[in-house]
Amino acid sequence: MLHAASSSPTTQHGHHGAPLQTQHRPTAPGGTQRDAFFDNAKFLAIVLVAVGHAWEPLKGESRILEGLYTVVYAFHMPAFIIISGYFSRSFDMRPDRLQRLITGVAVPYIVFETAYPLFKRVIDDDPDMTVSLLDPWYLTWFLVALFVWRLTTPVWKLIRWPLPVALGIAMLASVTPEIGDDLDLQRVLQFLPFFVLGLNMKAEHFQWVRRRSVRILSVPVFALALAVGWWSVPRMNTGWFYHRDSAQELGAPWWTGPVMVLALFGCSLVLTACFFAWVPRRHMWFTALGAGTLYGYLLHGFVVKAGDYQGWYEHAWLHGLFGEIFVTVVAAAGVTLLCTSPVRRVFRCVMEPEMKWAFKKDAAKLAREREQSQRRERQKVDA
Repeated sequence: MLHAASSSPTTQHGHHGAPLQTQHRPTAPGGTQRDAFFDNAKFLAIVLVAVGHAWEPLKGESRILEGLYTVVYAFHMPAFIIISGYFSRSFDMRPDRLQRLITGVAVPYIVFETAYPLFKRVIDDDPDMTVSLLDPWYLTWFLVALFVWRLTTPVWKLIRWPLPVALGIAMLASVTPEIGDDLDLQRVLQFLPFFVLGLNMKAEHFQWVRRRSVRILSVPVFALALAVGWWSVPRMNTGWFYHRDSAQELGAPWWTGPVMVLALFGCSLVLTACFFAWVPRRHMWFTALGAGTLYGYLLHGFVVKAGDYQGWYEHAWLHGLFGEIFVTVVAAAGVTLLCTSPVRRVFRCVMEPEMKWAFKKDAAKLAREREQSQRRERQKVDA
């Protein structure tokens, strides 16, 4: 997500950031073509996020819908996070990358963590709703998590067994209710293994899941997942898929926390691989929208919450098959519109602010630019 990391030339992608948002351009600065696969994956994942949120008020009425909801929640955020980690591989503490991390992650967090509670106060007539930058509300937890994960990237690149360590941290978090809700650290720690996995992935790993054999195999795997999702509805607490609570807070014995972390990590990886297998590899009509998924992610929450606050879901016809299909289509179309260029132009000032006034000039960068300028001048004289 965002602009805090440079892409690897082996990806042929040209991203300077992560999966939720990048400046979309046909070619990268180095002349390498963007890989349409990643933009397609980001867009399809954000559609699943929006659809999942739109299903929440309806899923209690339908076992089938709740089963679908469970399957979607098993892999849509892990897919996002893995791609975020993959495009964070080049992140270091270089001033320009830290600056992009602040303007592309921290600033949007502050803006939307303020905007969402104020929106609730006005639309839901809730005068007791307060703004708290320490308690991420609704969608904004992901920005906090990404900020923390990306800052720790140099550590994960340094240690010998990063993924087992990350899994160990997630397992310990799942039995530590004392962590509390500040900065949604439970989610930060329990989703951490997916980010670390992405950091350690290579281009050939994505090529592997895009093979025809994997695509064919993914069909029965998804069918089995849907069957298990339907079966698990009355038997399993969906709170496990949110990764925001410890085992004790979910009313389970403490030892189930580490077991569920490992089990859900494995299930999420399988379903994420199946999802990637069906992501188109060629340029599609929606490929360009993959560059604006941060906008869709942060803005669609206002529409979903407005519907919840204003009672839009109380209409009886929405709770039948036709209504569920209608809500799904509207949610997919709505988040698609929020990823388009006109919306990005309007909200760029808060999503991608340059804020040059807020940062000191990078002395090393200025020295490099002077040296390059002097070299060009010497070449002109020699010519």
